[in-house]
Order: sequence, then C-alpha cells, then structure tokens
Amino acid sequence: MSSQVRGGTRWKRFAVVMVPSVIATAAVGVGLAQGALAASFSVSGQEFKVSADELVGQDFVQYGSVATGKDLKGKDMAAPVAVSGFSEATITNMCQSVVTPDLPFGLGSITLQLNAGTGKDKVYAKDLYLDVSQLDADAEFTNIDIGVAAGSLKTDKPGSIGIQPGTQANPYGFSQRADVAKLSDVRQQAWATTAGTFKLPDLSLKLHKGVKECY
Repeated sequence: MSSQVRGGTRWKRFAVVMVPSVIATAAVGVGLAQGALAASFSVSGQEFKVSADELVGQDFVQYGSVATGKDLKGKDMAAPVAVSGFSEATITNMCQSVVTPDLPFGLGSITLQLNAGTGKDKVYAKDLYLDVSQLDADAEFTNIDIGVAAGSLKTDKPGSIGIQPGTQANPYGFSQRADVAKLSDVRQQAWATTAGTFKLPDLSLKLHKGVKECY
C-alpha cells in the first residue's frame, strides 16, 4: 500500500488497534466548553462501548498513545490506545454504555446507558479526541495520508488538529490523517472521550440491572 492515498478511499469493515510508541506514559487532557483545556486526568478502570449509525469527522488524525489510571481494585494500570481526533464531528444515533460489575447489597452488575442524536438533530462535537482500544466500522476517507510522523500532523498541514494538547506521543511514531472520515455502523471500545464542545440532542440516560450494552 502506498503511504499516501489521494481522493476517496473506502475500507470495508475497518478495524484498528494501533501499537503505540510513546516518549513517556501519556496524561489525557479534557476539553471544556469554549475549547479551554483543563488539567489532565487519570482514566477510570472501566472501558466503555459506543455505537453509532454514522460518524462524519473533519480533519481526522490518528496516532498511538497510552491511557493511564487505576483499575477497579485501585492498582496502577496503563492501556495502549489509538487516539482518533477530529476538528469537528457529527454523530447519528449514538449509544454509550458502561457496565459496573459486582455491586454490593446483591445488586450484581449495573449498566449505565446513554443515547443521543436519535431524532432529526445529530450529536455535535468540536475538538473531539477518542482513546480507542478497538474500532469496527465501514469507513471512507477523503485525501488520506498513511504513515505520517505524528509530530508533523499539525505543522505541515494547515487545519490539522495534531496531537491532543496536554498529552504526549512519540513525534516520530506512526500516524495517519485525512480531510474527512466517514464511519458507518460504528462499534467502538474506548477508555476516554474528550471534546471542547459536545452537544447531545435527545439525551437519554438510564440505569439497567444486569448487562445491557450498546452492542
């Protein structure tokens, strides 16, 4: 495969878990309203699942990093992630779920499930970064570059969002970028999501007894 593919490129059942190459263990920054960057945070010891009918993102970037935090027993943990970033993204029919197991008082497992963008208005995110451990989707990219040095994502292409501010990744490590990424039938497992702005029309959040994940 050429390191650069121009025009529209369609990858059927795109699945990626990139092996990260980092300078040091990364701290993950969180974007607040108006794009202000708060202090970095430690990820929880629970991965969560996200599904969507469609995600359309502008100025797509992806590179390897490490999410760090504590597991559910309070022990240090570190997980390799593929960080996917977009300057803007719209999401149709989004579902997010996380399962908390072994609760006391005989409650067993409880699933928190969030749904949004189920009506005429789509979920909207600005300066969106996803710390992904697995992603399956039908994918189409416009003007994709594969094998870019992560440190040059932003410097040699105007408009690119580059590595997430406040985090670390090897500037010489593998990355890829595209002007537009269109993902359909999305099934994603992740450790963290951050955004400068995150609008959730038709928001519904419910607790379910037992395991009731998005997929």
